[in-house]
Amino acid sequence: MAERAAPWRVLVTGALWATTALAAVAAEPWPPLVQGPAQAAQGEARLGPGWRVVGWPDQRMPLTRYAAESVDGRLALRLDARASYGNLVHTAPAQAPPRTVTWAWRMQQPNPAADLRLKSGDDAAAKVCLGFDMALDRVPFVERALLRLARTRSADPLPAATLCWVWGRAEAPGSVIENPYTRRVRSIVLRTAADPTGQWLTETRDVAADFRRAFGDESPDTPALMSVIVAADADNTGASTVAHIADLRFSP
Repeated sequence: MAERAAPWRVLVTGALWATTALAAVAAEPWPPLVQGPAQAAQGEARLGPGWRVVGWPDQRMPLTRYAAESVDGRLALRLDARASYGNLVHTAPAQAPPRTVTWAWRMQQPNPAADLRLKSGDDAAAKVCLGFDMALDRVPFVERALLRLARTRSADPLPAATLCWVWGRAEAPGSVIENPYTRRVRSIVLRTAADPTGQWLTETRDVAADFRRAFGDESPDTPALMSVIVAADADNTGASTVAHIADLRFSP
């Protein structure tokens, strides 16, 4: 069974997405996901500085594995989920959100049981997320209370809004889906099982436009950006998935 818990705990995980010390961060706020030569031999490619894997505070299931490798001559991040949970996270002081975010991704082994609309299927083989420092007065009362409770259990601030772009399965392409565990996380489905596996596909997203689509009921403006998350999980379905993400870039 999936190792999930009360809404406040889900929110605490959101806090971990946005709360890691960055003692060795590069000069730019969002360093590359991976670094090394494009034709990297094993051990030469590595995760970029400041990125780390974060799971539940008391997680017993395996962490999703993230590693740098060369795929089709392209330096990429491998996302390997095996009945696992864990996010690859980078944080920085709150700053103006980027105008666009661009990346390429490739599905190798999809999840045949995933369905973002259901708790039992709330897994994704690949997603890119941004955590925003939205003002609490924009959050509905009940969720605000849960968020405040979660913040008392964390020494660091929680993002009040997290927007994800997801490679889904059976959901309608372009649909906006609220996370079945917490409305503080909302996803836009970009790819599904209808898209090809083993092939690189490129995305370029207008951050402000997509934020309005997902959170426009709460905020017409895009709040400050505080974290970037790349993730895969398979804890709810118990499946095994493999995907790759490369060339993650932001434009001001």
